[in-house]
Amino acid sequence: METGEEFGPWLARQLKLAGKTQAELAQELEMTRAAVSAWITGRSTPRPTVMADIAKALGTDLGTVHTRTTDTQAGLPVTWYHRPGYPDGGRELGNAAAFAFDADVQVLARETCQNSLDERLTGNGRPVRVRYTLHELTGEHLDAFREAILWNDLFPHYSAVSELAGNQKVGRVVDAGVRDMYEKGRLVLLRIDDYNASGLTGDDYADGKFAAVVRRQLESLKSGRSAGGSYGLGKATLWATSALGLVLINSTLSVPHEGRTERRVIGRLELPWREVDGRPYAGPAWFGRPDPNSQGAEVARSWWADEDTVERLRLSRDGDEPGTSFLIVGAHDVASLEADHGDREGDDAEEGTDEDTRDIKRMHERLVQALGRDFWAAMTGGGGRLPLLEVSVRALRNDNEVVVEETTVDPTVEQPSRTRALKAFYEGTTVDRLTEAGQVAIRRVPLRLPLSGGGTSGTLGTHQAVLLVTDADSDKDRPPNQVHSLRGNRMTVRRATVPNLPLGTNPFQGVLLAGEAAGESAPFALEAEEFLRAAEPPEHDRWGQTEELTLRWSPSAYRRITRLTTEVNSAVRELVARPKRTRGEGGEALRKALTVKSRPKAKVPTGPVVPVLEGLQAEIGEAGEWRITAEVSIPRGDEIVPMAPVALVDVRSGGRPKLDWAELEAIDGCEMDEGILRFAPGGRRATFRGATDVTSHPVRTALTRLVLELRAGKGE
Repeated sequence: METGEEFGPWLARQLKLAGKTQAELAQELEMTRAAVSAWITGRSTPRPTVMADIAKALGTDLGTVHTRTTDTQAGLPVTWYHRPGYPDGGRELGNAAAFAFDADVQVLARETCQNSLDERLTGNGRPVRVRYTLHELTGEHLDAFREAILWNDLFPHYSAVSELAGNQKVGRVVDAGVRDMYEKGRLVLLRIDDYNASGLTGDDYADGKFAAVVRRQLESLKSGRSAGGSYGLGKATLWATSALGLVLINSTLSVPHEGRTERRVIGRLELPWREVDGRPYAGPAWFGRPDPNSQGAEVARSWWADEDTVERLRLSRDGDEPGTSFLIVGAHDVASLEADHGDREGDDAEEGTDEDTRDIKRMHERLVQALGRDFWAAMTGGGGRLPLLEVSVRALRNDNEVVVEETTVDPTVEQPSRTRALKAFYEGTTVDRLTEAGQVAIRRVPLRLPLSGGGTSGTLGTHQAVLLVTDADSDKDRPPNQVHSLRGNRMTVRRATVPNLPLGTNPFQGVLLAGEAAGESAPFALEAEEFLRAAEPPEHDRWGQTEELTLRWSPSAYRRITRLTTEVNSAVRELVARPKRTRGEGGEALRKALTVKSRPKAKVPTGPVVPVLEGLQAEIGEAGEWRITAEVSIPRGDEIVPMAPVALVDVRSGGRPKLDWAELEAIDGCEMDEGILRFAPGGRRATFRGATDVTSHPVRTALTRLVLELRAGKGE
């Protein structure tokens, strides 16, 4: 049974909602005002016989007064409050924060699941559970829902926006959403429920998580030090995914507010400036109980709803576990059109096909795909570590009809190779080098952290990130030869293909664990978390130059990340390179058992022979350097001349400027000795790779062409 609110604060709020004073209540009860004041201040409580009189005065039942788990229905009813137009005539034609993201359920999944991870209650050690429910309403179910959200009160505002739809983007989206609902007789809801999360705690207006989500923009108040979000923009994806700009919220709090924890309900509507019945409105609106403390009791605040209300609003939660339910009204997935066109060929991709951005089966598929791709690591446990996240997706129609059964996202199905790699790290079964299928190789890769302070030079310390590499063994592991990078909350931040791989490399997958993901005992793990979090843009899909990185560290701080990438790619290439074979390896017994007539050996030339550059792959790296992989053909001979690779800038006339090497590394059939290639006796081919030193480039790399030469001796 729910724990009710203390009687005094509860009674004080009911009087405000009913518009009554303490003196008026005392008069109705035929008691002194001092007695009512004593109840409110907590100095005493009314006798059981008086409780019935209080219920009658407040227009409610005796059970509500005794339990105090909800507000009475006395006073002003739940309604919509629309922010008035600005006195200076300013107009906002939409929420700019929503334009940071596309109307894409995959982007929505990434941002909302990240937020749930950030708000996970860590004290019990359990994962946060997130469920996505797609729900299509038609017929009487649609009519009942529209009645619950007071659609008739909203319709004049939507009509005003539709009249202006041709002049601005948000209006066109809203107009299309309203027309779809009426023309096709359906409305798609998308609900995101999380459990074992903190919930929207705090006051309606003061600093806190509730106000940060419901009242404010560009404010991020995350619980964990390894939180993914930092810009306060992720919540905008909720409204961006709604063609009607409408989101309803029901939160169960981990910390009581007003003595309550369950069914804290509010709605927020995002529309552009509009004029209704000659009165201008600024944009947003809120669905809630009028606040008696506001001027004219107009401003709507959250209210403690009863079970029947949340059920009619399609906001019912399973049990009393803390967390929040967000209901996106009029969900659509515009980005699915691009994905569909990419899968179609010929006439099917042409204009005129049935393009439905509200197809709940397609949306279900795309949600599962995105969650498995971005959160596989958070859903993986092993070696005594529990997963941080459990997530599922389902699709319904009209409450009871199951369109797609609930699908629990399984990381071993969505990302089998990477999941195997992470489990091997947790269980301590990694190896130093890959020699058999299914093994997981590990390397420690340094991230040299700069000193903070806006332009301060120097190094704070070196954080050892963990690199894991294993074979790619499934069609799910696509594309191959990628490294997924992540930090403490274990959401994939960066996906990058490793360049300049040796020829014939078997397909593989890699994982880079940085910050607290590398282990809380890793040196400078917390500092690495802070540094890498600052290096992420609002989309949290890469590490690189950002304004925060520049202001808190220095304009060149991003080069530390570039260097980390170089170290990671180099380590991967070393781990996946084919091991050198010794003479006679693998077939000695077979050769002894067989007699094969062979041709006479060709006469080997006497004297030194000069290797020849035969193949070259080159690209410009992230820091502007040339990165090359070269193949060398070695003639037969009893003496092979050592060669020095020389990188030059191609020019139209005059001598070609020489570039310095930042890296030179032998791959196969040779050894690198202080910049000199020395070739294995009897070999016919060799491979090496290298990267130029950007500081030796006379001009920007993109404006040049590279020439690679092999010169005898030291390359002078």
